[in-house]
Amino acid sequence: MDHSTKTGFTAPRLALAVTTALAGLALAGCSTSGAPRADLSFSDAQTALAKGQTDKAIAHAEAAVLAEPRNPGYRALLGAAYLEAGRFQSAATSFGDALDLGDEDPRTVLSFALAKTATGEGRAAVQVLDEYARVIDPADLGLAYALAGQPERGVHVLVNAVRDSAEATPKLRQNLAYTYALAGNWRAARVMAAEDVPADQLDARLTEWATIAAPEHFQQRVAAMLDVTPRVDAGQPQRLALANYPAAAVLVAESAAQAEVPAVAQAAPAPVAAEAAPTATPKPSVAEAFAAPAPAAAPAPARTAAVRFVSNPVVQKLPERSATPAPRVAAASQRRMAATAAPAPVASDKAANTHLVQLGAYDSKIEAERGWTVLKRKFPQLKDHDVVITEAVVDGRTFWRVAAAGFGPKSARSMCGTVKSSGRGCFAYAKVNPPAGAVDSGVRLAANTRR
Repeated sequence: MDHSTKTGFTAPRLALAVTTALAGLALAGCSTSGAPRADLSFSDAQTALAKGQTDKAIAHAEAAVLAEPRNPGYRALLGAAYLEAGRFQSAATSFGDALDLGDEDPRTVLSFALAKTATGEGRAAVQVLDEYARVIDPADLGLAYALAGQPERGVHVLVNAVRDSAEATPKLRQNLAYTYALAGNWRAARVMAAEDVPADQLDARLTEWATIAAPEHFQQRVAAMLDVTPRVDAGQPQRLALANYPAAAVLVAESAAQAEVPAVAQAAPAPVAAEAAPTATPKPSVAEAFAAPAPAAAPAPARTAAVRFVSNPVVQKLPERSATPAPRVAAASQRRMAATAAPAPVASDKAANTHLVQLGAYDSKIEAERGWTVLKRKFPQLKDHDVVITEAVVDGRTFWRVAAAGFGPKSARSMCGTVKSSGRGCFAYAKVNPPAGAVDSGVRLAANTRR
């Protein structure tokens, strides 16, 4: 409504009236009188999700959010439904909205980070993991860092967790094994994986990891871990966007600013918004409901175990063991093994010339060559190393990978650590175990080649 034609004292009164109406909408949602109650839609969404009916769960969860847009628990459940359906973009939006509304449940944080990782936004995932690192189980945090493109950092978190824990769990050990694999340390990955994976299944597990270990397989890694099939996703419906439902206090301030009557706006009160706030609708238990203002609410319904958020029991699924399990290694022995398998302090092993460091993947060979020039300027340590440019086809798309040759295993890991500390992707691999998808063995150019 246009206030510019009003004069005198009409504008302030109208501004307050509009503010009151909008605040009521923001707190009560935009559902019509015939729409189902938010808590009923929430319950129906939980039931559908537990039965694996993801499309039905999404429909009910969207209805709950539409009825009560500023409820973080409803947003988190909607994100879980999207994630289960393989709709990563929508899931990232919904989990992000839940966090913005005050949800601090570690599962919501992890789910948001994985959804962002699956959409290729590893930096955004790492940023939120850093923010909530203290409240996340290290077994989850380390693997989440690795999936988001920082495997060495993930190894550090997980090795410390193994050393500090009285008894390392299968989840912790297997997440460490997978993180070693993503960091290119396949020997350590095998040693740690063998703790819980039967010997006759160990090679299959490592092969499975190897097929999706390349940096460009970020979405496949998340989908495989969650056991979902990625779907084409246009994003969460616009009508559910959190920006459509600002807090009542924001609406009061905005309307007052438009009316240019700050003194009256300050008195435009909280009682009006409080009357508009729902008092009987239960809230889910992700975090305390965040609304402005909010009267005392009814007890929140607990999340059921059937509603799958990330990493409820074990992130890496463990295969079934035979009737005679292998003897369990003592906790102290596990910690010693983790310390032994962890990357050792950097030593000069370049003469070994057994490993390469992949530094990037480009859409054309020309871009790859330009990329190498930029990388050498940014990292002087590369100046004495030859570049290997390899054509690869992944999921029907052609990439040109750029790798630096002439490393040993330790110096390769050290080089990757330097590259990753600058915010770039990197991983090391042995000559005999190149990344999957390569069309040829690569074109090797001497370190002093100029183009």
